[in-house]
Amino acid sequence: MNILWLQSAGCGGCTMSLLCAENPNVLDTLGDAGIEFLWHPSLSVETGCEVQALLSAVERGEIALDVLCFEGSVVTGPRGTGKFHMLAGTGRSMLDWVRALAPMAEHVVAVGTCAAFGGITAAGGNPAGAVGLQYDGRQKGAALDEGFTSRSGLPVINVAGCPTHPAWVTETLLILAGGALCAGDLDVLARPRFYADHLVHHGCTKNEFYEYKASARKLCEMGCMMEHLGCVGTQAVGDCNIRPWNGEGSCTRGNYPCIACTAPEFEEPGHPFTETPTIAGIPVGLPSDMPKAWFMALASLSKAATPQRIERNAHSDRLVQAPSVKVRK
Repeated sequence: MNILWLQSAGCGGCTMSLLCAENPNVLDTLGDAGIEFLWHPSLSVETGCEVQALLSAVERGEIALDVLCFEGSVVTGPRGTGKFHMLAGTGRSMLDWVRALAPMAEHVVAVGTCAAFGGITAAGGNPAGAVGLQYDGRQKGAALDEGFTSRSGLPVINVAGCPTHPAWVTETLLILAGGALCAGDLDVLARPRFYADHLVHHGCTKNEFYEYKASARKLCEMGCMMEHLGCVGTQAVGDCNIRPWNGEGSCTRGNYPCIACTAPEFEEPGHPFTETPTIAGIPVGLPSDMPKAWFMALASLSKAATPQRIERNAHSDRLVQAPSVKVRK
């Protein structure tokens, strides 16, 4: 299986995340599965005329394209022309190239939230007209039409995340190489369900604090960050805490609240990322599928039953009281 990887308006962070994959690294993982890059802007040696010739050959159908991976948002400005981002040397906008190459691909994969929904580059009034491949925020129909499907019959596969987890990218590509991905394996926003069926809350190391509603008030404290510090891990999709980056890291493990970076329009929540909006002291965003009345009742009981150890540790930057050892009589 071959991959053509293009980068557009973004920071390149998803490629950086992918290259940080370890045990095994990304090149070994893909190479062992017979997956090769036709071209990648950070990995390939071809430049200039060589790349232009390759793109033209793919467009003409002379080189079969198995997967078009796209990183970064697609810039549509000014006035829908896409000319804010011209692909150097080709005289054509990246928007034009996307629309020409996507129908030639067996599969189209949006790598990262910018490519999927517009992401960070669509924030702040979006003067560049940045959109995702098939979604403009939550609205379907963007650089590619609402009804677009690749040659496989699938829509754009949105491997969302900011940056996306390296294993989400490699696992998606491995599944595609094995011919094992169908429409039922994607959620309502076309994200692969192998990670989108989980919540960031699952496996979070702060879950004991969450259970007792022992809440941190500062980023340096160990407690749960939902009540005061804006964490939306109970609502955000992703298996970040089940298989953390390189076996160790995640946002919440680094004492930073989850900001739901796998979701459309996460970049402008309407409040600071480290603040929890409330109404009469009740968080606006509650855990998925949980009625507000039940949450408030359970939260009150949990707070009343919080062990001293958990309360003390929640407001410290390190473990200050260990669990007591139960001695059998």
